[in-house]
Amino acid sequence: MLKKSLLYNIIVLLLCTSQAAGQEVFTGLQSEPLLRNIKYSVSKSSANDTLNIPFLDDFSGRNNFPDPEKWTDNFVFINNTYSDHQITLGIATFDALDNTGHMYESATSSGFEADHLTSKPIDLNFPASDNIWLSFYYQPGGKGDMPEANDSLSLHFYSPSEKKWYSVWRISGNDNNVFKPVLIHVDQSKFLKKGFRFRFVNYASISANLSDPSMIGNCDQWNIDYVVLDRNRNSADTIFKDVAFTAPLRSLLKTYEAMPWKQFKQVYLQEMGSSIAVHYRNNDVITRNVTRNFEIWDVYKNSLSKFFTAGAANIDPLTDFDYNANLIYTFNTDNNDSALFRIKSWLITDDFDPKGNDTIIYYQHLGNYFAFDDGTSEGGYGINGLGSRNAMVAFRFKSFMQDTLRAISICFNDSYLNANQRLFDLMVWDDIDGLPGNLLYTLEEVMVKPGSSINGFYTYVLSTGIPVNNIFYVGWKQRSETFLNAGIDVNTSNSGRQFYWINGNWNQSRITGSLMIRPVTGAPLSMGISDIDLHKINRLNFWPNPANYDITVDTEGFPVKGLIYISVFDLSGREIMKVPLSGRINISRLHEGIYIISAISNGRILSTNRLVRTK
Repeated sequence: MLKKSLLYNIIVLLLCTSQAAGQEVFTGLQSEPLLRNIKYSVSKSSANDTLNIPFLDDFSGRNNFPDPEKWTDNFVFINNTYSDHQITLGIATFDALDNTGHMYESATSSGFEADHLTSKPIDLNFPASDNIWLSFYYQPGGKGDMPEANDSLSLHFYSPSEKKWYSVWRISGNDNNVFKPVLIHVDQSKFLKKGFRFRFVNYASISANLSDPSMIGNCDQWNIDYVVLDRNRNSADTIFKDVAFTAPLRSLLKTYEAMPWKQFKQVYLQEMGSSIAVHYRNNDVITRNVTRNFEIWDVYKNSLSKFFTAGAANIDPLTDFDYNANLIYTFNTDNNDSALFRIKSWLITDDFDPKGNDTIIYYQHLGNYFAFDDGTSEGGYGINGLGSRNAMVAFRFKSFMQDTLRAISICFNDSYLNANQRLFDLMVWDDIDGLPGNLLYTLEEVMVKPGSSINGFYTYVLSTGIPVNNIFYVGWKQRSETFLNAGIDVNTSNSGRQFYWINGNWNQSRITGSLMIRPVTGAPLSMGISDIDLHKINRLNFWPNPANYDITVDTEGFPVKGLIYISVFDLSGREIMKVPLSGRINISRLHEGIYIISAISNGRILSTNRLVRTK
């Protein structure tokens, strides 16, 4: 994982924008693409149900929202991308975006109340002698924007008898970008009652510079991890008897995060990784013994491809452990067009060890595109300033065989007041001495379009196929000095592959993350069901997504007359299931994978979307 890369980008590159000449710029998000298609799942139990202690949440679940069995609101973003060295897998990030992934309407440069994280009612009807303490870890900034001195994170306690909230802890913005423990003694009688609650609140402020609204982005992040409320504790009780993963799995490919399946099959000996990297931590004060197991599952065949154990090893107290498990295996399946594999790792620890953070899963997709990014944007990238009207950006890729470039997918972030929605030219170059060379193709005057799918990409189909082999570059040429605000993944290094052109020269990017741009290769893209343009057809709203058993479909807005069916297609266009439209649809018959789901009436597609089925 990159260390303090986002902080470096912001400090160095934003300083450059004060100069007259155009420069590459990094800024925060104005929306979170991962949240745009997700609706919060309401707890099956009432929000007023009272919990018993101990209360524990390390945010290690796989959803992007807080656990509704523990929390009553859904404003914070649960993720693994905005932090360095968290205590366990998963953190809760407080920022300037609401629960739809967009900037708060109340956002101002003078400061505003932003995210809340509020517990359900808890039974604390105990005497003060029971020594009840609330503890948590907090981190300002992480890989996000560092809060300013007038920004803050605060903790409030609720008195059930008074029906009143009290502020009990507050920290102002600072540059100490590490996780720190906090312990609060709950000993006042007004809190020691049934119905006690606690909540975290952050106060943020957006940039006061409105001269270019396209550069105003998400800001003032705080990360929270490992929240515990329990009895029989003391002021030194910051240690948890827990061994846990601290980072997600990543691609098993040597060069790419994802690549075309047909190309992988040609070069699997050089592109298949020889190990699986895992990162875990012993949060205990004693040495712990840990067994590491691994599994690779062929999702399309619904069969086990590889299982192995890496054996057991001791890990010292309060120690992070990075382990590379030797892998003697290469991806292989019967499907000719694409492949999807689920890589799973789990730890075997002591029985008393919490188990929710001992398993991690990654989906390796091999389809028809190249990608260096991990699919999650943590910031925005572009060229801004005087002289940037004709500036160009290029990202280097390598095709391992003669192939045809058919499209380019780009993640453009939402911008404040839609200020980045400008025309630009899509470009493809060959390579000359390690830099973009001859122009192979240009598609003029295309519009910046933020994606509406889960990963936020929009695919620009080229008017003609472009032969590519070995090194080639894809990117754009600006038609204005407006900051285009393309997605940047700060968790993946561009390794010198990213360039920008200004004032007659190509320059290597100083951004440490990877531009979220993906070349699509192979056969011509048809307008079949597998290549449906989600931006030209109404989006079918349903949740959750990903889903493993059933989904709830938003049935509002459909015509009253005529029978409407919900059809699910695989990526090759085969109809897998078809049922009449209803609010709740069971998808348990589907294998794990990615599908197209559509509402169809009289052979006409009314709305459509992508569905991810998980196990």
